[in-house]
Amino acid sequence: MSPLPGAELVRSSVQLYRYLLRCCRRLPRGPVQQHYRHAIRQSFKVHADEDDPERIQQIIKRAIEDADWVMNKYKNQK
Repeated sequence: MSPLPGAELVRSSVQLYRYLLRCCRRLPRGPVQQHYRHAIRQSFKVHADEDDPERIQQIIKRAIEDADWVMNKYKNQK
């Protein structure tokens, strides 16, 4: 199960970035949202020079799985 509908449509890094920021909006406000927004930005900076399509798809898959875990962690908090 994906954190938000549409995860299966994410194919590019820009789509992933937008998707993860939408997930952040569903987290508790304040430090939690700030932490995960910062982590998303940092991760994109680290992987900005990645050009192997297979590796990019691996990163996308892992990021969506991690987002699912985070969303479940904060599911009943808000």
